[in-house]
Amino acid sequence: MITIVVSLSVIALSVYLLSIITDEFFIVSLDQIAIRLKLPHNVAGASLMAMGSSAPELAIALLALFTAGGAHSDLGIATIVGSAVFNILVITGISAIARPANVSWRVIVRDIVMYIIAVAILLVTISDGVVTIPETILYLATYVVYLFILYQWESFAPGKEEDVVEIIEEELADEHTRSGIYYRITEAISRVIGLAMGNAKRNYVRAFFVSIALISVLSWFLVENAVAFAEAIHISPVIVALTILAAGTSVPDAFASLVVARQGRGEMAIANAVGSNIFDILVGLGLPWLLALLFLGDTITIGTEGLWTSALVLLGTVVLLFVFLTTNRKLSRWEGWILIGAYVVYVLWVWVQG
Repeated sequence: MITIVVSLSVIALSVYLLSIITDEFFIVSLDQIAIRLKLPHNVAGASLMAMGSSAPELAIALLALFTAGGAHSDLGIATIVGSAVFNILVITGISAIARPANVSWRVIVRDIVMYIIAVAILLVTISDGVVTIPETILYLATYVVYLFILYQWESFAPGKEEDVVEIIEEELADEHTRSGIYYRITEAISRVIGLAMGNAKRNYVRAFFVSIALISVLSWFLVENAVAFAEAIHISPVIVALTILAAGTSVPDAFASLVVARQGRGEMAIANAVGSNIFDILVGLGLPWLLALLFLGDTITIGTEGLWTSALVLLGTVVLLFVFLTTNRKLSRWEGWILIGAYVVYVLWVWVQG
């Protein structure tokens, strides 16, 4: 019983600290790097900003492969698959419930189609349970193609796209100001962390590297305590990763998207959720796998039990979202409730199967 309470407490605290580090330091430093590199907003959002919001999932995937002799490698892919399911069903669902979203055709055609391609590549990888170098290169090459499409998008689909990151940061600042005790506690912790980081806007290089170090340490705590919790209640660690770790690392994005949706920018929240998933699958899995193959061996074997079905569920969720978005190009409140309900069913099903 003590192990269960301690491991869950460490997981909760780690997720909370990760949200502060990524939102207030890592993403801010990446934003400054994007400005210095003069990257277009949509490209910066899909590359550096996506890396910032997905840093915990990416760190977990790396640590799962390189610690304990790779014995917990499935934790990385399970966290990313579970996070992707959470993003599609919960983030888009609560955004629609907060305020129905009108969606432009660019989100449906560009982002959803690319996301379906990413999920299809993942299904091919999981189908045989073996990861090879050519497959990892395909993941990363597909993401490069996605960035190229974003870079060229305005040339054949003119129209100003708002800077998602700046708007989310502004609205979250206002939201935190109204949050009372939570804001005061978070601000006090931020000041302590800031002693190591410095000002993230001015000392962005220092904040970047310190953030990576802290995110890595906290992700290690997440992996170790997820395994301890799973062993204590006699279930597979993959179940914990698919649900608890996945939801925990995605909750900050959910709050950010909810704030944006309340301001009438529901399409932005949906695009942010889908874009994060594209990065998670293609880079969050492709990069750690490639590094592991280069340094650890010729192939990586992954357990297909539980992951294959969850990946199929992931494909089903994006098809469901696609159908909803193409219905008058609007995501209504009742469709949002259906998405939330689908996630509850998914979590219950995962735990029953486990």
